[in-house]
Amino acid sequence: MPRLPCARLIGALCLLAPLSMPARAATQESQAWVSELATIRIDDANTLTIDSSQRLRSDARSGGEQFLARVALDRQIAPLVQMGGGFAYLKSEDDQELRLFQEAILSKGIWLAHTRMEQRFFDTADTPSWRLRQRVQASVAVDRAKRWTVIAAGEIFFHLNRARANDKTGLAMMRQQIGLRRSLGKILDAQMLYMRHMRQQNLRDGRPDVVSHIPWLTLSWRL
Repeated sequence: MPRLPCARLIGALCLLAPLSMPARAATQESQAWVSELATIRIDDANTLTIDSSQRLRSDARSGGEQFLARVALDRQIAPLVQMGGGFAYLKSEDDQELRLFQEAILSKGIWLAHTRMEQRFFDTADTPSWRLRQRVQASVAVDRAKRWTVIAAGEIFFHLNRARANDKTGLAMMRQQIGLRRSLGKILDAQMLYMRHMRQQNLRDGRPDVVSHIPWLTLSWRL
């Protein structure tokens, strides 16, 4: 296996520094996610992405099992920049949600930055909840044929308004991920991540944070 450049490896690991930090007064739970994703190249500038996720969650108090379906259309507006948007539908055992979103994706070398603004419509709220998500990811190939890729990523979520009386604004969630992606052919990849998902309660209302430990399998088709 060839030696990885130190700068790339250090940069990727910096995304995961919070993984080694102990959770402060946190409640632990386990989940398992499975996702299917298809990326369809419409033309040289436009890409359609369709994905779905099944999320098995051990903590019924947080909504139990979930299903998410999402469609996005992105356009290349510059060599390193895509912009677009779409909609998503999420259903849990006690709630359902429709999301509209707008996004910008910047990529250069091993790095990808993904900014998404979401408008979330709930059955239990009269006005949409606005949420900002910022994700940074590093992807480093570890063999000459580039069949194996190490993935490291971090994502933060901010709630921007109060759609319901008991909603809180500000930092709401953080995610850190590490894992491997394997090319299985010209159009198919398999990706296995470990994700640490923290819902920030200490900073918001004084309750213990909720930390989820999640193995996440994704199958991706390029069409």
